[in-house]
Amino acid sequence: MRRAILTIVLLLATAGAPRVFSGSSPFQSARVVDRIVARIEGDILLQSQVRELGAFQQLVGGHAESDDKLLQELIEQWIVETEATASHFPPAAKSEVDRELLRISQQFPSPEKYASRLNELGLSADQVRQLLTRQIYVERYVDYKFRPSVQIEPAEIDAYYQKELLPELAKSNQPAPRLAEVEDQIREVLIQRGISDQTAKWLDETKSRLKIEIESEGGKP
Repeated sequence: MRRAILTIVLLLATAGAPRVFSGSSPFQSARVVDRIVARIEGDILLQSQVRELGAFQQLVGGHAESDDKLLQELIEQWIVETEATASHFPPAAKSEVDRELLRISQQFPSPEKYASRLNELGLSADQVRQLLTRQIYVERYVDYKFRPSVQIEPAEIDAYYQKELLPELAKSNQPAPRLAEVEDQIREVLIQRGISDQTAKWLDETKSRLKIEIESEGGKP
C-alpha cells in the first residue's frame, strides 16, 4: 500500500443493516448488477467497489490488479481507515489532494484526453477525487503509525548503496553518485520498506482477529 519514492531508480444503510464501506461512493451503473463480495465485522464490500478501484489503478498506473488482489486491498483499506477514523486521525489536506489530481491529469496530453480516459474507465472526476483522498489518508496513517519505530543504521544505507543502487545504475549505464549525495534518499527508501514490512505484518495479524467472509459468485461464503 505504498508509493515508491526514490528518484534514483525505484519502488469504508439503514438502521440495523450492514454498512457499505465506502471511502468513496460505490461505482454505480444501470448496466451493472451489483453484489456483495465480502463482509467485515458487519460491514459489506461490493463488486462495484472492486471495479471502481481497478479503474482507478488503470487511470493512475496503466493497469489493474486481479479482482482477488483488489478485494484484499479494499479489506486492508477498511482496516486502516477504521482504526484511523477511531483515533481521530486528521483527513487528507485539500491542497495535497489537489496537487495529486493535477499530477494525474497532467499525465495526459490534454484535458480532453483525460476526460475521455475517465469516460472509458467509467469514472467521474468526483470518484477520482474520493478515491485519491482515501488513498492519501490511508498512506498518511500507516506512515504516522509505523515511521517512528523504523530505525535505519549506516551499515544498511551502505549495503543498499553497494548491493542495489550501484548495480542498478551500472545496468543502465548511468553515472554513480557519491554515497553522501544520495544518503538521505536511500534512508527514506529503507524507511518506506520498513513501514511496508510492519504494515503487512500488522494487517495480517489484524485480519486473523476479524470476522471476514468472502462471498462466492453464488452469494455464499
